[in-house]
Amino acid sequence: MDQIDIRILSELQKNGRLSSQALADKVGLSATPCWRRVRRMEKNGLIQGSVMLLDPERLGLHVTAFAQVSLEDHHPDSVAEFDRMVEDMPEVLECHAMSGQHDYQLKVVCRSIGDYDRLLSQHILRVKAVQTVNTSFVLRTNKKTTALPLGEI
Repeated sequence: MDQIDIRILSELQKNGRLSSQALADKVGLSATPCWRRVRRMEKNGLIQGSVMLLDPERLGLHVTAFAQVSLEDHHPDSVAEFDRMVEDMPEVLECHAMSGQHDYQLKVVCRSIGDYDRLLSQHILRVKAVQTVNTSFVLRTNKKTTALPLGEI
């Protein structure tokens, strides 16, 4: 990966809808070599996909919560049951296995506190291995980005 690849990635992080020609113009290449570089990075798994970012508030999803989950045990069956439950819940945007005090951290988005309570009681706490769930609710977001710090590479 060279500096042109990094510039391509930086531009795509800002606007994934750029045409091949517009992207090429921004990074100082002609369209075909730029397109080849993008395809190579996709094939190598460096570029994993392209999505549209939606505004949860405008869609009526007013609650964002971070839930720290601790399991009673780490038996493979327990972990698999938890992983299946998380995978089947569209409200869970992210699930991270963590070091430290808790085993997992979930980022959950839903319409209301009541919806979160139902999600907690009808899904998360129904997993036998779940010992505790500590939840923090987002009051406001000061920074939100999906852009990786490419200047550090």
